Amino acid sequence: MVARSGAPSSENARTSEESYAETTPLRHPGATEDVPPKPRPARARKGKAEGQWALGYREPLNKNEQSKKDDHPLNVRARIENIYAHRGFDSIDPADLRGRFRWMGLYTQRAEGFPGTDTGHVDEELLDAPHFMMRVRVDGGGLTTEQLRVIGEISQTFARDTADVTDRENVQLHWVRVEDVPEIWRRLEAVGLSTTEACGDCPRVVLGSPVAGISADEIIDGTPAIEEIVERFIGDRSLANLPRKFKTAISGQQDVAHEVNDVSFVGVVHPEHGPGFDLQVGGGLSTNPKLAVRLGAWVPLDEVADVWHGVTSVFRDYGYRRLRTRARIKFLIADWGPEKFRQVLEDEYLDRKLVDGPAPEEIAGIIDHVGVHQQVDGNHYVGVAPPAGRTSGSTLVGVAKAAEEAGSTRVRLTPYQKILVLDVPPANLDGLTTALDHLGLPARPTPWRRATMACTGLEFCKLAFVDTKNRAGELVEELDRRLADVQDTLEHPISINLNGCPNSCARVQVADIGLKGQIINDADGNPAAGFQVHLGGGLGLDAGFGRKLRGHKVLSAELGDYVERVVRTFVEHREDGERFAQWVVRADEAQLS
Repeated sequence: MVARSGAPSSENARTSEESYAETTPLRHPGATEDVPPKPRPARARKGKAEGQWALGYREPLNKNEQSKKDDHPLNVRARIENIYAHRGFDSIDPADLRGRFRWMGLYTQRAEGFPGTDTGHVDEELLDAPHFMMRVRVDGGGLTTEQLRVIGEISQTFARDTADVTDRENVQLHWVRVEDVPEIWRRLEAVGLSTTEACGDCPRVVLGSPVAGISADEIIDGTPAIEEIVERFIGDRSLANLPRKFKTAISGQQDVAHEVNDVSFVGVVHPEHGPGFDLQVGGGLSTNPKLAVRLGAWVPLDEVADVWHGVTSVFRDYGYRRLRTRARIKFLIADWGPEKFRQVLEDEYLDRKLVDGPAPEEIAGIIDHVGVHQQVDGNHYVGVAPPAGRTSGSTLVGVAKAAEEAGSTRVRLTPYQKILVLDVPPANLDGLTTALDHLGLPARPTPWRRATMACTGLEFCKLAFVDTKNRAGELVEELDRRLADVQDTLEHPISINLNGCPNSCARVQVADIGLKGQIINDADGNPAAGFQVHLGGGLGLDAGFGRKLRGHKVLSAELGDYVERVVRTFVEHREDGERFAQWVVRADEAQLS
């Protein structure tokens, strides 16, 4: 690929960066020196090379691995600050633009005017808008009202008032210019926030319970472990070149979708040692979905960070680097099995045995924390549902103001695209819920608003085939009208997840109704936006990927008709106490079409 006019080559850009590296160190929280991986014993090479470092395969086997070898991804920050922010978008080295920028939480967004039919058929550089999606990482979902206000003000000033709450507890901004990135970083870091490693082949944001420390239902508060991991390892150069992205979840209750994370620590009580965490590894979705498997190990709170580092290091050294499609830890777990993975973790990385432990008791449905709930200290928290996570900088500023007027300084984001205000005195609840309602964030949303999620979609994502955020909002309004007569009969809200492509950022395979975007033919044979239907997926007691009806696809324009038909059929034929996912297992295919 030819560099843009005026763009330095990777070699020249790297040399320029090194010339001022001593006086301009990388400024990101938790950064450490570039420590090489712990040496591992040489092993005999067998079969096709998978690019596993621990087996001696150090030569890059694809362009992504070559790019990371050419220059450490975290070095790109200095180039953004010292070169690109001054010279503009056209000066950016393509290897940085479509690769290393991700380690700083930046993706190029989709250029306007390219429909879903162009996805996969148009040269990548043509789809690049001269603007970025910026992901602000919010580890554990925790924000102060000051931090929320700063994000909102940044959105208003630099991102055309855009802001999406993601199912990774992050906030995503759009329309960001590279010229503004250093100032955005300055404002974020002034209040303790960062975009470092919010994307890229590295440890992404650490999910945590949004009600950690205040919920009577949690077994243990995982916040200290999350804080230790972030402080010690985010920005650690020795962990910043993993085979692919690495997702973590830590919670004392099952409210972080732990089954579909690369590594999870799930609250459980050991009969001898008390509260701690069950260690699970290898979850993930996309085109090869897998649920995490238990290693059968119990981990005390003060050992979580070290065990997390061990698991991450196993992935770094033994993970597959030959094919990007097999570069997630779930493939290593599938090939090794949990017993071998645990053995390698203990013998080569922890130098000790882990304590055997029990499995957590599975729960029915999901815990989204929407509504008004009492805390252990007598105060309350209030959970609201932005439509499919879509909000704005102005709304975030408004939430911060409403929270402070209600006596709160703490806000939380959830893995279900929700916002929580914590620590509200009982006397201030009515005032807060009224203020949030005026912001378009009712504390008692309809079941369809509450349980609908969507990925970024065609509006900004270069991989998407269909619109998702706007379509999800329209669908919720349709269902509110169509199904008002049955919604109060639903014991559990029926989750509806829309994704713009097969990558499943919105977790379509584990939704009651999962909708995977693709281009299909309409009644006249013309290409149109549509969705492949997945039904009856779930987590907890319903953990699984549901049914994908053979050849069953629905036009985007007909989603309201389809969802109404399936929901009414469920309401008519369900048994007492039966959940949607249970019914789908036994339903006739005709009832699901």
